[in-house]
Amino acid sequence: MAGLKNIVAVALVMILSVSLEGKWVEAQEHHVVGGDRGWDPATNLSSWCSGRIFRVGDKIWFTYSAGEESIVEVKEQEEYLSCDISNPIKMYTDGLDSISLDGEGIRYFVSSKPDSCKNGLKLHVEVMPQGTPGDFPKIATSESKPSYGYVSALASGPTTPSGSAHLVGSSILLAFGFLCYAIGA
Repeated sequence: MAGLKNIVAVALVMILSVSLEGKWVEAQEHHVVGGDRGWDPATNLSSWCSGRIFRVGDKIWFTYSAGEESIVEVKEQEEYLSCDISNPIKMYTDGLDSISLDGEGIRYFVSSKPDSCKNGLKLHVEVMPQGTPGDFPKIATSESKPSYGYVSALASGPTTPSGSAHLVGSSILLAFGFLCYAIGA
């Protein structure tokens, strides 16, 4: 009987540790800029950003035709608004670029083509700290300068469950099955 108590105790510790760990782990979101159309002059980036929150640990993916386009990350809002790419932080030219959002703050991405940039092919991303969508107030966004196509990306959070939630649920079921087996079911 003492062996059964030890098995039950171990199973309970496993279930609790797996359950609690799932609450501590933040899900990483992957955002494909522009959705199906990608980084394209015909993409409405304002509409695409609606309903998204970008958090530390997320990644944004730019997909585009490398022969026709490239992306420039600039440091200042003025460079972003005026499409000034003379002092870039980084140039992206691969056609499929993954960018880790590794710190809070604002990041600015613009088309390397001045005409495309001036016609709105640019993205302003405000990276929020990790947390749940309810941790932060929702802020209505608007275009402060419509002629520049200014995009703000602060809105409600993602609605899809994270992979860690599925892992936690599966681990709990596995632990429960082990417990039933150990008891002699």
